[in-house]
Amino acid sequence: MELLRFATAGSVDDGKSTLIGRLLYDSKQIFEDQWDAIERVSRDRGEGYTNLALLTDGLRAEREQGITIDVAYRYFATPKRKFIIADTPGHVQYTRNMVTGASLADLALILVDARNGIQEQSRRHAILTTMLRVPHLVLCVNKMDLVDYSQEVFESIKEEFSQFAAKLETGDLSFVPISALNGDNVVTRSANMPWYEGASLLHLLEDVYIASDRNLIDARFPVQYVIRPMTDEYHDYRGYAGTVCGGIFKTGDEVMVLPSGFTSHITSIDTADGPLKEAFPPMSVTIRLDDDIDISRGSMICRPRNKPHVGQDIDAMICWMSETRPLRAGDRFAIKHTTQMARTIVKDLAYQLDVNTLHRHEDAAELKLNEMGRVTLRTTVPLFYDQYRRNRLTGSFILIDEANNTTVASGMILGEP
Repeated sequence: MELLRFATAGSVDDGKSTLIGRLLYDSKQIFEDQWDAIERVSRDRGEGYTNLALLTDGLRAEREQGITIDVAYRYFATPKRKFIIADTPGHVQYTRNMVTGASLADLALILVDARNGIQEQSRRHAILTTMLRVPHLVLCVNKMDLVDYSQEVFESIKEEFSQFAAKLETGDLSFVPISALNGDNVVTRSANMPWYEGASLLHLLEDVYIASDRNLIDARFPVQYVIRPMTDEYHDYRGYAGTVCGGIFKTGDEVMVLPSGFTSHITSIDTADGPLKEAFPPMSVTIRLDDDIDISRGSMICRPRNKPHVGQDIDAMICWMSETRPLRAGDRFAIKHTTQMARTIVKDLAYQLDVNTLHRHEDAAELKLNEMGRVTLRTTVPLFYDQYRRNRLTGSFILIDEANNTTVASGMILGEP
């Protein structure tokens, strides 16, 4: 079945965790012991209802404060599709966690409290999801039960957000009025809102078309591991394992290997379930070639007439994630791009971007926790990359502090400086 990754976003207390709990419960994805546990915890806390948010808010600090702090991942499936949910925090101080959760999402759910309307954090998360090139955006107007299921309230919020989204590079945009607590329009259509003629949220998630979202033009295969079994049966076997990041690879295709530039032909595409005639994103496969070429982790297999950019100078937008230090020009880090590792230096900090207003602070000397900015990097070895807007997998990277091996930034490649 096809896999859909989606992330929840929005302001604090808009009901993101409750919505995921309702999705899991109404689609029969919760075991009895899980349900008994959250019923018991809800009762012990003196709550007059079963708190579905406890299904995703697993940290003790989250349950004590009633907020989401870390990204919580949940998995479920329906007869139509498999899902991976990233429940991201709403607090400004956890913006970096939201960026992490949405970076690989096919769709983002932005929740809005029907009583409060569009808030600053709602706009911030909408801007971030468009910057991260999340192709599908769904605005869920939650807590409709607290405004008497008013169509006027829903239409007003829909109009306000539509005007705001017109300033952004949004792709597919949908609106759904829901009550996560009561289940209205979450899994099934609600009788409380007969004026709403659209689909329920689950129906939308099951039917949203994502096949065309991935880049099927630029063939990209970063090599993760070289497979040499060295057994009697597979004595001469040499395969290159990895995940297809773009394009379509077929047996017999002519391919080029970077950085060497040598060309060869694909003899087979292997998987654990047997050989395939073709592979496409996001499949994990092993590719075998006609010729014995020097290929190792970090090499890139592509088309001879459709190569990625190859360079050491990178122009990128980054989100700074370190609590202990700011980013300044001249700082040095390790950089991980696809399966390739290198070292890099920050040559220049062009500006710090205010994600609330999109104003550029060109006089900024540093980036602090959760801030975003445009930088120029110089790497020790050439990277094989595409612009992030063209390919999210080959256009993204992370920066690592070599002193403590922690991830300090995530980045989106804009191109060459």
